[in-house]
Order: sequence, then structure tokens, then C-alpha cells
Amino acid sequence: MAAAAAAAAAQGLWGARRLRLFLSTLKPGIHVPQAEPVAAFSSSVTSAKVAVNGVHLHYLRTGGGEHAVLLLPGMLGSGETDFGPQIENLNKKLFTVVAWDPRGYGRSRPPDRDFPVEFFERDAKDAVDLMKMLKFKKVSLLGWSDGGITALIAAARYPSYINKMVIWGANAYVTDQDEEIYRGIRDVSKWSERTRKPLEALYGFDYFARTCEKWVDGIKQFKHLPDGNICRHLLPLVQCPTLIVHGEKDPLVPSFHADFIHKHVKGSRLTFSEAFVVFTTAPLS
Repeated sequence: MAAAAAAAAAQGLWGARRLRLFLSTLKPGIHVPQAEPVAAFSSSVTSAKVAVNGVHLHYLRTGGGEHAVLLLPGMLGSGETDFGPQIENLNKKLFTVVAWDPRGYGRSRPPDRDFPVEFFERDAKDAVDLMKMLKFKKVSLLGWSDGGITALIAAARYPSYINKMVIWGANAYVTDQDEEIYRGIRDVSKWSERTRKPLEALYGFDYFARTCEKWVDGIKQFKHLPDGNICRHLLPLVQCPTLIVHGEKDPLVPSFHADFIHKHVKGSRLTFSEAFVVFTTAPLS
């Protein structure tokens, strides 16, 4: 969720260290030429767009390492807003890091973001096809919030392509309790300034507010499906080593969601953190 992005930034250096441990055994991808440098980052971070599935997807890229990693942002987020510390601080000799903007988010516009019932499936296909377009043979996924859901679907649908995965703040279904929480974040004018301002700067208030309302309506669609299903039926298909991280104080995603994913993703590990998003143990070491 967007509320956790600020906490993720505050813990960025620590997360980068823990993430480096997790990624240390990943298999190689293929390095491709970098594009234009990004003003908000060091000169080693580049920005580009590539045509994927009928849209132009924006991504940031850094590092020349053999280990390919895709960062998947949360609801309304982008690579830049959600993963700035990780983009800057991950070891660029070990990893090639790509942080993407899903269609309709960040700089992957047009089109405007929409939320058909299959939007998570669409994002998963877009994400995998983007990395294939960039010539990576295999990738690992780090996704939080909606990006965590997208990562789960991608790992289930493309098991031979996904190496390892870390998710946090994700859920595989929607409950009455979740629906009540979503109603509480529908009006972005009630969000904290710390959370709201970066997204206003990225989108402008009107698009930000309108898209948040559309997201709430979109995610509520799943409540009307059997068992509130988003991707619970896919969890047993995940084959890659998976670390599930969940914040003990996360106000938007109740902890039973992390427990459910852990129970149904074979061989997964679950760790709870006092912060919304922070790595507190050496992942999958």
C-alpha cells in the first residue's frame, strides 16, 4: 500500500543490505545497454521506455551485475517513488536492478490506469514480458502491496522464468475487513501529507485522486468472487524460493494474509517486522 512507501524509504539502506544477502545466489541474466540517466538519482541510474503488449512501459535500470532483479511497486506507486533507496544502494557489481512502472502508473502513461478484474494478471504478464524484452534469461522479483500480488501471479504463471521472490504487504484474497479498510483510503485528501505529497508531485492531484478511487472500486471487485479470490488458487503453483515479509503494525493489510500466503506457498518463509517494510533476517540464506 502507498502508506508504507515512506517507511520503506526510511529503511532503504538496511533493506538493501538484507536484500543483497537474498540475491547473492541468483542466476545470471544478460546485460543490455543502458539508456538516459535520471536526474533524481546518481548517473548510474538510467531511464527508458519499451513497447510491451501495446503500451510503452517505463523503467529505471542500474547496475551491471549478473543477477537480474525486478522491483514491483505498490498501488499508485512507481519504481522511483517506491524503491529509491534500493535503486541507489544495491550493489551494482552484483546486480542488474530494474524498477518498472506498471501501465497507467508513474511514467508508463498513456494509457490512464484502469482496473478490469484481470488487472493483476495483466500486470504480471507485462512485467515478465518487459524483462524478456530486456533480454534477461531469468529474474527474481521483489514486490510489495499490489506489486507483491503481481509477483505471486508471475511466479505461478511463469515458474521457469522466476528465480526467487520476496513479497511484503500482499494479499491473495479480499475480506469484509479489507473492504472496510479500502473505503477508508478512498479519499486521498485524508491521507497524511508525507504519503500524499510524492504522489501528487508525480501525478497531479486530479489524476492521483481519481485513480485512487478507481483502485478502490477495482480491488473491491474481488470481494464478489468466490472466497474473495485474487490469486489464492495460484499459490500452490509457485515453485521458487519465497520470502514473505509483513509489518506487525501494517494498518492496511492484516497479518492473516501473510499467514495464508505462507501456508499455501510451498517452502516459503515468513518473517514479521516492527516496521511496515524492513528486512530483519538474512532472506533465504
